Amino acid sequence: MVEKFDIVIVGAGPGGLSAAARAAESGASHLLLEASPRLADTLHHFQKGKAVMAEPAQLPLRSSLAFAAGLREDILACWQAGAVQLGIKLRLNARVTDIAGQRGDFCVTLADGATVQAGQVVLAIGLQGNIRKLEVPGGELPGVQYQLDDPDEFCGETIVVVGGGDAGVENALGLAGQNRVILVNRNEEFGDCAAANHERLMAAVAQGSIETRLGSRTESIEQQSGDFPLVYVAQTQQGLERIACHRVIARIGAKPPRPLLERFGVAFPSGDSTALPELSEHYESNVPGLYIIGALAGYPLIKQAMNQGYEVIEAILGHPVAPADEALLAAKFAGVPGIASVSEGVALLRQKMPLLASLTTLQLREFMLGSSLRVLPRGEVVFQSNDYSNSFYSILSGGIAIETTDRQGVAAVFGLREGEFFGEMSLLSGRRRSGTAVASQDCVLVETPRRAMLKLLHAVKGVQRKLDEVALKRVVARCLDTVLPEREIDYLVQGAQVRSYAMGDTVFAEGDAADGLHLIRRGSVTVSRRSEGRDVVLAYLPAGNYVGEMALLSSQPRSATVRAASPAEVVLLEAARVGEVLGRNTGLRGKIGSRYLENVRDGQRTGQAEGVINFLMEQGVGEAADVLLIDYARCIRCNNCESACADSHGGASRLDREAGATWAQIHVPTSCRHCEHPHCMKDCPPDAIHRAVDGEVYIGDNCIGCGNCQRNCPYGVIRMAAEREYPPRSFWQILLGQARQEAAADTDAPKKAVKCDMCKDIAGGPVCVRACPTGAAMRGHPEALLKNAG
Repeated sequence: MVEKFDIVIVGAGPGGLSAAARAAESGASHLLLEASPRLADTLHHFQKGKAVMAEPAQLPLRSSLAFAAGLREDILACWQAGAVQLGIKLRLNARVTDIAGQRGDFCVTLADGATVQAGQVVLAIGLQGNIRKLEVPGGELPGVQYQLDDPDEFCGETIVVVGGGDAGVENALGLAGQNRVILVNRNEEFGDCAAANHERLMAAVAQGSIETRLGSRTESIEQQSGDFPLVYVAQTQQGLERIACHRVIARIGAKPPRPLLERFGVAFPSGDSTALPELSEHYESNVPGLYIIGALAGYPLIKQAMNQGYEVIEAILGHPVAPADEALLAAKFAGVPGIASVSEGVALLRQKMPLLASLTTLQLREFMLGSSLRVLPRGEVVFQSNDYSNSFYSILSGGIAIETTDRQGVAAVFGLREGEFFGEMSLLSGRRRSGTAVASQDCVLVETPRRAMLKLLHAVKGVQRKLDEVALKRVVARCLDTVLPEREIDYLVQGAQVRSYAMGDTVFAEGDAADGLHLIRRGSVTVSRRSEGRDVVLAYLPAGNYVGEMALLSSQPRSATVRAASPAEVVLLEAARVGEVLGRNTGLRGKIGSRYLENVRDGQRTGQAEGVINFLMEQGVGEAADVLLIDYARCIRCNNCESACADSHGGASRLDREAGATWAQIHVPTSCRHCEHPHCMKDCPPDAIHRAVDGEVYIGDNCIGCGNCQRNCPYGVIRMAAEREYPPRSFWQILLGQARQEAAADTDAPKKAVKCDMCKDIAGGPVCVRACPTGAAMRGHPEALLKNAG
């Protein structure tokens, strides 16, 4: 006889257990099916002694089972006892192979051929049965593993851990005490892990127990003989790196079991492999009576899944409760005219914003938890041109005017209406705002912080594609400095490719056939030519420029080599499409032709300047936003620059004039370059390093003295110093250029990081430049300084 239950729950992870607990507590007829031989199998696969977090911290827990942050073993014991106490009806080793029917008449088929009838079905099977593996040569070699059960099993090894999410970070932390650990993250920051894990990781990096490789991509894994059986090969921001190691542990997530869900009749909004099933606010799929919760619904955190398990049973039993995030979202929407409820607000987001169209209702709610709403009157400025802010903005209602100025100083205004977005250029490039954004009418904006937006782009490819589609059009229009008809921009973008380059990589080489026009979207490049057996650097070009036009217009091979001066992202427009568009648009052809003739003349004039450019690129000026140079032909070595800096910063100078490299008369002293993508900001545990709106990278008062920034800075411009009391210099000391009297060091005083802040709080700008009596000291963006060098 076939068993029948009102509710069948598939999967005994956190979400399924919570659902079964609520069903048991309510006296509902239920059955919990679990494919493995134990409850919460995923937690059993967590590493031994793992500290399990109760994130998100701001959400309350709703469950008939207890849950709080603690050790894996304690939580499993608590849930096991809770399941017994509540009388959960459980069947282990019961793998579900098919679900057919709809509300009131489901047939659930098990692997052994048995069937169970159900009135409603809750799917909570998670993702861990489909672990994602490295799809590179050597990904299946012995010593490459995708799970870590007990970190104490390994001691005295060099281990590469791949993955910047919670699993990778936790594995690295567990192994670091007794091994050399290198943690590799494809992103430039650890934005995908929980705040508590991020804090622990930063502390470990500060102590030197974990090394990191950010913005890095696995290329291959090779076998070798000797003490280290493997070589892990990765493309890092500094180029190709080979790391000899004992093992590689890859924790790069899991693949959703989409084919299985589609066999059950569940529909997806798109063919995107990362797409989630569209669910109602009570987690019901397109199949009436079939509910999906937890990781399958896009909520992988334990507390979220447990809340959903409780809420879905309440909905099935006919007394639904508002989601746990309802109060938080209600507070965000409260000040927006015309929005009376969270449901209305989320529906309006979906209706008005094409960029977010691929998100499910649950994902939209999650998106809004990390964003804020701004209601602006007409004329209010959102951000100014050249600001270093990097939030991303979507227009929910009203309009925005973007005011820009091209390279010839010609002003232009572009209007954006509801449903469009802006701020993506600074988000993607990390550079200053390229224009001023002003409310052209009363408007409502959704402001999303950079970290939250990047996390969304990494997780949802549909949003990434839509943003790229629009952003590429804007990059084309901005780089080409022209107003092309939209159909022409669409045509150019159709065949466009986005390519990433590590510092020093070749974009194209002298003598290559022309493959298209290269637009620099992020980073910077150098243009060089071979002469007398060596590379002669002709130019330095930051984001917003293009290269490759000379070969296109002349129909000749490339006349120069272009290399990334910093990690760079380049948009390649196909040669054939560019040629067709130039043929139809004489104005654009004239502009590019003028640029071509100018470059020819510049190449003919290149002489001593190429040595200066070569030298400055070797000093890392290519990734600088603002750099201090000293013209030694004018410098009289009075040290006023250092003394003025010390006078303005509590007696401790932020620069060392004598240190640093010199070429001919150009000297690069040891002073902060305020990099486009600051290395020092990436691993700061208290988040003490910030970028001001004018670009200054500075260290806040909450510095804890861990030294991460000093270790991460490749230019040696950060030092650790204790605060001291210095007597002021006398009039004669200032007049004669004498340094102030040194104060006695307090050996017990804590040391903190010290670096140039470009005198951001001092009227008149950098005092080092203003104190120079001969004008030898100069600060500025590399592009401007290099033009002067020529």
